[in-house]
Amino acid sequence: MKDKIIKLSVVALAVSAVCSASPALAQQQQAEEAPEDIERIVTLGSRVNGRTATESASPVDIISSEQLAETGASELGKAIQMSAPSFNFSSTTISDGSDIIRPATLRGLGPDQVLVLVNGKRRHQQALVNVQETIGKGSAGYDINAIPITAVERVEILRDGAAAQYGSDAIAGVINITLKSSDGGSVNAEIGQTYEGDGEVNQVGLNLGTTSDKGHFNVTLEYRDRGMTNRAAPATLEATGGQLIGDWWDRNGDPVVRLHVGDADSENYYAWFNSAYTLSSTTELYAFGGISSRDGGSAGFFRGRGHPRTIETLYPDGFLPQLKTEADDQSLAVGVRGDLPNAWLWDASIVYGKNEFGFNSANSANVSWYYEPAPGGGIYAETPTEAFDGELVFDQTTFNLDFNGTVDLNNELLYLALGVEFRTDGYEINAGDPVSWAYGRTNDPSVTILTPSGDPAEAGIQGFPGFSPGQEVDATRDSYGAYVDAEYYVTPDWLLAGALRYEDYDIAGDNISGKISTRYDITSDFSVRGTLATGFRAPGVQQIYYSQVLTNIVNGTLVQTGTVSNDDDVARQFGINRLEEETSESASIGIIKRWRNGLDLTVDLYQINIDDRIVISEPLTADVGAEFAAILENNNLGAAQFFTNSVDTKTQGLDIIASYPTEVLSGDLVLTTALSFVNTDVEQVNSVSSLISAEQIFNDTQVLRIEEGQPSEKASIMADWERDRWSVNVAFNYFGAVEGQAFTGIKHKWDGKWLTDLSVGYDLTDDFKVVVGANNLFDTYPDEWGSAGVPFSQAGFKYGWETLPFGINGGYYYVKAKYSF
Repeated sequence: MKDKIIKLSVVALAVSAVCSASPALAQQQQAEEAPEDIERIVTLGSRVNGRTATESASPVDIISSEQLAETGASELGKAIQMSAPSFNFSSTTISDGSDIIRPATLRGLGPDQVLVLVNGKRRHQQALVNVQETIGKGSAGYDINAIPITAVERVEILRDGAAAQYGSDAIAGVINITLKSSDGGSVNAEIGQTYEGDGEVNQVGLNLGTTSDKGHFNVTLEYRDRGMTNRAAPATLEATGGQLIGDWWDRNGDPVVRLHVGDADSENYYAWFNSAYTLSSTTELYAFGGISSRDGGSAGFFRGRGHPRTIETLYPDGFLPQLKTEADDQSLAVGVRGDLPNAWLWDASIVYGKNEFGFNSANSANVSWYYEPAPGGGIYAETPTEAFDGELVFDQTTFNLDFNGTVDLNNELLYLALGVEFRTDGYEINAGDPVSWAYGRTNDPSVTILTPSGDPAEAGIQGFPGFSPGQEVDATRDSYGAYVDAEYYVTPDWLLAGALRYEDYDIAGDNISGKISTRYDITSDFSVRGTLATGFRAPGVQQIYYSQVLTNIVNGTLVQTGTVSNDDDVARQFGINRLEEETSESASIGIIKRWRNGLDLTVDLYQINIDDRIVISEPLTADVGAEFAAILENNNLGAAQFFTNSVDTKTQGLDIIASYPTEVLSGDLVLTTALSFVNTDVEQVNSVSSLISAEQIFNDTQVLRIEEGQPSEKASIMADWERDRWSVNVAFNYFGAVEGQAFTGIKHKWDGKWLTDLSVGYDLTDDFKVVVGANNLFDTYPDEWGSAGVPFSQAGFKYGWETLPFGINGGYYYVKAKYSF
């Protein structure tokens, strides 16, 4: 520990020795630039003020609010997916909380291997852990849709390893979301629905801003209601004689739709603000943040007649459990920044964020509660059909002190940035109602509870059994770090940049990461750039403390199954070590070419090697081995799964982006093409326990999901045309093939598909615009699952279950209106 303190002290002393300054000068310089130049100035990847995207040593995408709106998407995550091929936002269904908070990834890596910033400040992660068979299983990433699209001025995506600059999580890159700060305001509204007549969207947003020589204040209010969609097919189930969990056919023996397969219902409320106030000629106070609240509704798996899970006096025709979720998010950043002598800048800030995810079951039942013997004889014959299942809470407090400026070295400027960061992460699991998790009212396993068929009654409410008091946790973890970041023009045409960062985490230990980037302008129109970097990702407190242990029946005996907390001594009994950080090495090389006719082209090739990736194992049973089975029995466990540092991967990719402005039909036309090719290989699976083999702890199904679960190819070809009051946007988006074998064990490939989006806008006045459009104009769906999905394809999963990059909704049409003032 003494060595760690010495390392940190060295950098901290360097920081304290620097005289620094504020962003006031940078803001003034940007205000003097033309509007189109302001949009190209980046705040990500470089701490040098006023640098444009084409001058950066690393690839940075800039997506304006207008470009986000032109996608036709009403959710921020979906709009980014349609604008940046390196970004993926997979659709999920019947996947518990992941139906509401979708996994967001960059460059084919995991949801927690990309860092998200808001106004350049670290944003907190989500409380939800993805534990179902979805992209990013075992991770807890960022809730992108907790930020209203109405509040966003632009999105910057740094497609380069940046842990040395920004800290843990930035292995794949960084996404910075900049909030609006302009004067004036707007009111926008949207109505739309799918071609099938469901998935109705009703959205209204209000943005108001005021600016003066003292600062600015901008506020956003947004409401969005998104209806559920259902693409389930009738349940035929010929191969099982109409039996899966009970009888799924109707009483006439005919197949009927029993499942809800599609988007969850979601009702969303947002209130966000962004502000700054000049305290003196050299100091500025700023604050931003907001709250969001989302109520979601999705479904579980159908329980049919004649099965011990179905209480036929309550549900004579079977029942479909409903999951009602509540995702509440809040954040607040407050800081002071200003000028110091010699044109240095300083910035001190504290950011607090909290994400709460509550689970509620409805249209369900606790079988053991219903059939529990009553004291006076007989059974209670009563069970609640809805319950609060529990809540996950993640909160984060981050303090930053940053300095940046220049140092004169032999009449050449060295751009320098220094800083320190202190952060506290907290995680809670709060128990649900007793009926959501208990075995009968007393939760006494010695009591025999039988269904009318003579089968043992299962515990907990069905669909999503709740968290019990034994799983409750309230834990925190502290970390601190320091960094130095420098850029220097060795010659007028050769930029050299480097960064070094030290971080220390309670539990996970310390890490030093570094980055070297360079850019050389061969001519004024042609440049090359490249990066070598090391990175890391500390295990999330969600991964350290998450557990969900269910009471199930195995061979007629009540046992517990589920996820064992990595912090639990039981995990040590199985030989599961405490989680350590993931480490990475990355390299990239790229070119930038500009033509005088306005054509711009960037090509970037990269490779990212990650060791000790944190994954969640499959549920492991007594089949693992005799010693493993004995430990299960001693702990009354029927099966257990664990978070482990078990996987080494190699990711290689190529990003190509081109844009070309021209004139067509007396109007301005901008053509943009973006291509992303990525391939991830699992190089090695390592078992951290002598009791469990590598193949058992991370099987072929999970390996396939990492390697082929996300599209290896994505492409966007977009055309934006404007003339007088008219505007037309056409986009062709390609999602490459994906593969999976979860649930069935049968490997299956879904071919790549092109989707076409079209919108036409007209300015009724200078301030009022109407847009009519359609996303997925030609109503394209994924390939049907077919016989490879039996019995689930016969249960109603027509298009698959596990990995669906563009969803299964088909076409969507809408009308939007925007009034600006």
